[in-house]
Amino acid sequence: MIQKILDALCDPTRREILRLLRRGERSAGEIAERFDISAPAISRHLSLLREAEMVEARRDGKNVYYSLSLDFIEKMKLWLNEFSE
Repeated sequence: MIQKILDALCDPTRREILRLLRRGERSAGEIAERFDISAPAISRHLSLLREAEMVEARRDGKNVYYSLSLDFIEKMKLWLNEFSE
């Protein structure tokens, strides 16, 4: 799982999506508005972040809302702590 996370973090667009989600839950449309790339490209970035279990998605009618995964944050803290011991 850590490898998927690191791979996902390699892309500046995905890092920016994570920064955006730090401020709270956002719809896919709200996320896409912040970038100068196509909606399908944003969808692909969000899919990769979900596959890496870095974000969670919930559906509300026709909208999908994304938020940071608390499990991801805890996993990263644990993994990084291994290097500080």
